[in-house]
Amino acid sequence: MVAEHPGLPASGTEEDAVRVRVLSYNIRSMRDDRAALARVIRACAPDLVLIQEAPRFFRWRKAAERLARSAGLVYVTGGGTTAGPMILSTLRAHVERTEDVLLPRTPGLHQRGLATAVVRIGGARLGVVSAHLSLADRERYEQAGLLLERLAALGTRHAVVGGDLNDRPEGRSFRRLADRLTDAWAAEPWGGEFTSTPHEPVQRIDAVLTTDGVEVLGCGVPHGLPGVREADLLAASDHLPVLAALRVPAGD
Repeated sequence: MVAEHPGLPASGTEEDAVRVRVLSYNIRSMRDDRAALARVIRACAPDLVLIQEAPRFFRWRKAAERLARSAGLVYVTGGGTTAGPMILSTLRAHVERTEDVLLPRTPGLHQRGLATAVVRIGGARLGVVSAHLSLADRERYEQAGLLLERLAALGTRHAVVGGDLNDRPEGRSFRRLADRLTDAWAAEPWGGEFTSTPHEPVQRIDAVLTTDGVEVLGCGVPHGLPGVREADLLAASDHLPVLAALRVPAGD
């Protein structure tokens, strides 16, 4: 599904708010076309990139640095220290603090974690979380609750979450988050809806969610965005990215 919508607002500064572009992207440990991945990220012109399945094993820091450099960004936190979630940003974002979180692990299942940060962009202060939830329903539901707890613990009035939720909007873990946060696609759909899989997308399991007070100006898969080539979207990863334009009030 593709939503009819005017062009996505660019980043910028207003008298009492800032416009921020946030990209959430599962990059499958950069096992696909890395040049295509960098081109997609650059074309989306994000202020913040909330990554899932970042490189996390041998020389993962070097891989993260190469991705950030090729996309015109800087590394903020996460990766190997969070079992996958990672945050990148432009120099527009001033990083106040970061915390890498490993979630309780169920024996036999993959370790999961959260990459978290508090940043200032212009006059706005924003909590940021990148998350990748479990494939197992029970563990995923518990992780959704822990994500909400960590988000509240950041202590910011405004915050954004980007993640591969491994759950559809009607699923109980997705609903647990959307009951407390704003599902940006549902609030202001723009571009494409479905994120998995790129060649035949049939489900929305990746999302950007915001706290109250953050205005969603548009959110979706960046089909048709100037500079984003469909061939690159297909080659870059086994997920499609979610791009959101947000208006964040100044102050805290």
